[in-house]
Amino acid sequence: MDIAIIGGGPAGLTAGIYVGRALMDAKLFEAGILGGQMALSDSIENYPGVDRVPGYELAERMVEQAKGFGLDIAMEEVKEVRPSGGVFHLRTDKGEYSAKAIIVAAGAKPLRLGVEGEDRLIGRGVSYCATCDGPLFKDRAVAVVGGGDSAFKEALYLAKLAKQVYLIHRREGFRAEKIHVERAKATPNIRFLLNSVVEAIHGGDMVEGITVRNLRTGGSLRMELDGIFIYIGRRPSTDFIDIVEKDASGYIRVDENMETSMKGIFAAGDCTSPKWRQIATAVGEAAKAAISAIKFVEDSGGR
Repeated sequence: MDIAIIGGGPAGLTAGIYVGRALMDAKLFEAGILGGQMALSDSIENYPGVDRVPGYELAERMVEQAKGFGLDIAMEEVKEVRPSGGVFHLRTDKGEYSAKAIIVAAGAKPLRLGVEGEDRLIGRGVSYCATCDGPLFKDRAVAVVGGGDSAFKEALYLAKLAKQVYLIHRREGFRAEKIHVERAKATPNIRFLLNSVVEAIHGGDMVEGITVRNLRTGGSLRMELDGIFIYIGRRPSTDFIDIVEKDASGYIRVDENMETSMKGIFAAGDCTSPKWRQIATAVGEAAKAAISAIKFVEDSGGR
């Protein structure tokens, strides 16, 4: 094939639209959910030209648009990428492929707290996706851990379902947009626990409570609740590729053309930086990456 796209979030789907329009022989590989984190968002209201829309709906629109331009989509996990004989060889969990150029748009995965009870109770009250699991906690008490946009957006979503939402953050201030912070402060059933961290998650078959420590006083409090939603950051999904330069956290370094340290491999979206984490920036970067990859294939005599 001409171009392999690794990742099916907004960056990967945008790249797919561009390479499809260029009539490239391309395939997109996605191991999880098409649309990525976007598909798990309850509501998106800051994407230009689109009024407030459920994340899954915007994801579906992008998927159909990409397919309409002839993009082939494979639900496979890429395990390894290696250069050989002037092309790149991809090994997935289902087969092997080769491509003249690659666009990495693999996104990032949620970080875990790393506290007692977390791993054991995942799927039994511990969650990293409120829109996936929120309906299970109707009229119950839950906690949201984090201080960024994701934490606030999901706390607001959960507040529509849960009886009580505790938003726990280790600092006094927040990274989230002010509009989300103000909405949360104006929501009666959202209570803030600031300068605090979760030390343990308790429960037998299901979450029954958590222990929270105040970083200023040093005191600990055990709280009874039914679920905990964790939004403390993400780790780039780039372990499968070791032939490009990354920073200390695993984010892929790119130049202004979205090209990596390896000629012919481009990257876009959340796997390149932890800073922006926006659909709009992922889409913009993917457009540049796709245009650059198309030019690379054409200039190399592959078309």
